[in-house]
Amino acid sequence: MTIQESYEKWLKDFAGDAETIQDLEAIRGDEKEIEDRFYTELSFGTAGMRGVLGAGMNRMNKYNVRRATKGLAGHLLQNPEEAQRGVVIAYDSRRCSAEFAKDTALVLCAEGVPAYLFDALRPVPVLSYAVRHLHAKAGVVITASHNPPQYNGYKVYGEDGAQVGPEIAESITKIIRATAYTDCRLMDEQEALDKGLLKIIGNREVDDDYVAQIKTLSINPELLRTEGPKLNIVYTPLHGSGNVPVRRVLKEIGLTNVAVVKEQEMPDPNFSTIKVPNPEDPGAYTLAFQLAEKVGASVIFATDPDCDRLGVAVKDGQGEWHLLTGNQIGCVMLHYILSSKQKAGQLPRDGAVVKSIVSTSLANRICEHYGVAMFETLTGFKFIGEKIQQFMDRGDHTFLFGFEESYGFLSSTFVRDKDGVNASLLISEVACACMAEGITLYDRVQEIFREFGYYVESVASTTLPGKDGLTRMKEIMTGLRSNPPAEIGGLKVVAVRDYLRGVRTENGKEEPTGLPTSDVLYFELEKGCWVCVRPSGTEPKIKLYVNSNDRDQATAEEINRRLAEASKALMA
Repeated sequence: MTIQESYEKWLKDFAGDAETIQDLEAIRGDEKEIEDRFYTELSFGTAGMRGVLGAGMNRMNKYNVRRATKGLAGHLLQNPEEAQRGVVIAYDSRRCSAEFAKDTALVLCAEGVPAYLFDALRPVPVLSYAVRHLHAKAGVVITASHNPPQYNGYKVYGEDGAQVGPEIAESITKIIRATAYTDCRLMDEQEALDKGLLKIIGNREVDDDYVAQIKTLSINPELLRTEGPKLNIVYTPLHGSGNVPVRRVLKEIGLTNVAVVKEQEMPDPNFSTIKVPNPEDPGAYTLAFQLAEKVGASVIFATDPDCDRLGVAVKDGQGEWHLLTGNQIGCVMLHYILSSKQKAGQLPRDGAVVKSIVSTSLANRICEHYGVAMFETLTGFKFIGEKIQQFMDRGDHTFLFGFEESYGFLSSTFVRDKDGVNASLLISEVACACMAEGITLYDRVQEIFREFGYYVESVASTTLPGKDGLTRMKEIMTGLRSNPPAEIGGLKVVAVRDYLRGVRTENGKEEPTGLPTSDVLYFELEKGCWVCVRPSGTEPKIKLYVNSNDRDQATAEEINRRLAEASKALMA
């Protein structure tokens, strides 16, 4: 079927849906826009699916949501008895999130699979916890995380509370591809309730248990009780789902001076006070900085719409604000966990930390110092979740902490995805420990650098949308594979990891990477520096990660600048 034929078929199939027809008629004659919406289907993978809202095969809409849900139901019903454990469904504050969540529930019910639907928006970590807490077979979250407001998405979780892996994603995808858009029935909501297939999760059925578990993650509760009331914090949920659980946990652990950015407190699908709801973006903190100066706060927390990421800004001794990177936040938490447990004689001999391959090598140095094993995974917190389960199944390691440079952190095993609530507790405790010593959180970061070396990281993304962009990304990766650089920015390439082939090559000798297949190239350089290139799994972007280090801060920064410039030139 041609692109134009697919467009016309949608006009015919959904003629009774006035909103969809209006959207499609608005692009009639616009060949480029029609091509972008119909040249392919919105892809479903281990990260689920994510895209711009709108009518069309390559857009996020109720028809793609229903079709994906029928694919999930079909996968689960391969074992009908297990499928009766049901699916938990949560959603954030984005456009159409509540509607998509209800459609998900009612398609599952129509297929005979019980659905547990939250009564209001909830964070990703609460969904992950709920799947395990309710002994459900799977979970779904309607969210596009930190993307701009025109996006939404659909993420699927397994019974372990982690996002599904490649095998399950492929099983779901096969069923999706065999399902027509018009072949997705919704059960009437009242009928689903009457039959007991649809169950609404209220305020106390999961939340209280989740919060109680989060509070057990404190390393030193007494420190929070004594220093917590003295710590002034500004918090912004960036119009998302973190508002209630983050504030509740901070209050219950003893942090009573938490000022919330009122303009960003309530859910807003347009994210009208910010360009993008991303705690990595300095622009997201403008209102928070203003409030912090007004109330005399020394630290600012920001969580994204689904509250799986945490951003932190801290004030130094001279009154200047610094936005910490995800790597810096991860390493200051890691250092606190390991040093505190060692001091208390509670650091397990089989302790383990897990991070993604694109996260800072500073974490490796910290783990070496404390005698803790470091495991690396591909990008995607589902792989960290898999490691946690492996540790528990084999009984060979005690999970202590996991993180990704993209502001995702976790120190629990009862959640299997990054957790902004968990992270808020941890970084609060670190700030309290610093205050007790008469230093700032920023000072602690600098202390870690002075002890282990200055590690500088940069990430650059190039957006390549549409069919042409997909072709260009493939060309870039193919070119780098067929003609890998011998040096980058004046540093020799000592080894190349090609995760698509699953091999690491050094001096002509190949060895397995030991990680799953993925379209990622990782160039190991002299002096422990590295460059990594990968197409994003959720956005039309190709991402470039550059890591450098030196005992001298200025030298580390200059090396990073050279590597970044040379790497961008390679991709061009």
